[in-house]
Amino acid sequence: MEKQPKLLSSQLLLKNRLFEVTLQRATLSWKDTPAAGRRRASGGINGTLKVGSYCVPVSEIIAVRETEVDSRTKDDGRWQKMSQASAGTHPFAFTVSYVDRGSRHRWRCSDVTFHCPDGALCHQWVQTIKEQLLLLTNRPKHLLVYINPFGGKQQGKRIYEQKVAPLFSRASISTDVIVTERANHARDHLRTDADLKKYDGVVCVGGDGMFSEVIHGLISRTQREAGVDENCPEEKLVPCDLRIGIIPAGSTDCICYATVGVNDPITSALHIIVGDSQALDVCSVHHNSTFLRYSVSLLGYGFYGDVLTDSERKRWMGPARYDISGLKTFLTHNYYEGTVSFLPNLSCRYGRWQVIRSKFLAINAASMSCACPRSPKGLSPAAHLADGTADLILVRKCSRLDFLRHLLRHTSKDDQFDLAFVEVHRVRRFRFTPKHCESDSELDLKESGKKLFSHICRDHPACGCATVNSNWNCDGEILQHAAIEVRYVTNPWAGAQISWLL
Repeated sequence: MEKQPKLLSSQLLLKNRLFEVTLQRATLSWKDTPAAGRRRASGGINGTLKVGSYCVPVSEIIAVRETEVDSRTKDDGRWQKMSQASAGTHPFAFTVSYVDRGSRHRWRCSDVTFHCPDGALCHQWVQTIKEQLLLLTNRPKHLLVYINPFGGKQQGKRIYEQKVAPLFSRASISTDVIVTERANHARDHLRTDADLKKYDGVVCVGGDGMFSEVIHGLISRTQREAGVDENCPEEKLVPCDLRIGIIPAGSTDCICYATVGVNDPITSALHIIVGDSQALDVCSVHHNSTFLRYSVSLLGYGFYGDVLTDSERKRWMGPARYDISGLKTFLTHNYYEGTVSFLPNLSCRYGRWQVIRSKFLAINAASMSCACPRSPKGLSPAAHLADGTADLILVRKCSRLDFLRHLLRHTSKDDQFDLAFVEVHRVRRFRFTPKHCESDSELDLKESGKKLFSHICRDHPACGCATVNSNWNCDGEILQHAAIEVRYVTNPWAGAQISWLL
């Protein structure tokens, strides 16, 4: 490995100890000088400074600034004081803010302050580090931020103002902030009103629903401007130029957890600042050659569709509604008959469509693991990101006890697929047709017919029509059609950032 040339090297004071500080193109490092190494000293970067060497990648430096003696910093209000010894021999200082990688994927912003013997050297260090940061072209400079003040525990605005905005300010990222006032506010604004040319990315502060709004707005606008017909399942989507970032502030935050590894606003903000990117698969969902929605995480029919449908009537309960609706749906134990057709992902040859007709408790298509704090492995632990496929999970009719075993395995290390009534297929496309719908057109009854038959079924549930069809749960939104066709597309973004999709 070729040794990197030194851009700058000086002996500087850190916590009253002399360190050899070196800046290279890829790293900022500091190590004890021989004289300092023979002395023991307390205090340091994270409470205790031990003898040794330290290294921070330049790509993970957030900012650098000159530090005034006995002055309060603008960002966090902490005093930056120098000891009398430091003030006498090294009266100038600069502070480097950098990513401190903690356990379990959590990131924090830490500071290290170096003291210099003269102002010219201090200024040289600050300017040289800033020049290296300017070479990192993947970092955003101007962001459009949407805040959902109603999602989750209704803490989105507070989370952004107290935890995220100060970090963006420290990293010299300018923002335009819009607090949404209604459902689909962000989607509609992105489709028509937003001047996207002046932004490097879009950040949504909220849950999976807020992220879904943003991707629908961006993808739909990009396809419209490119002349792509979204209603045609065979059309190739045009990639979006803007990246999307997520600051988790919702009920589940599944997409953030599955891509970053933790639901933590500070961690996500730091990923955005340093320009981390993660491509995602997006599937387009159609009914009778009519575009319905895009999905990036879960399409669920049966159990998860019923849970969402019931929970929509309990939104006043907040996140607790999912537990109540989940228990109710489990006890109801509805199953649904239908036909699943899918095109498997075969690398060696073109696969043929396979057909399965059965009674299903759940049909789930996961384009990512769908992990969350309650299910650390997710619905499909082996689902890959950005490979153009999804894991199609078919849960056939079984007893309540067996289905409970399947659900409980999502929260443990046991294999949730190692059950006789569960099968998994990696697919590129799939279709679903309910049994009571020989053709999709039969779902589109005349309004009078709908009213007549729904009245009969309410009065006579024994006819078997009361639970003919479930609803599809599409990333937390209900689809109005049971018969759908789904196609997966790899990375419809030029770069998606989760957290930066992010």
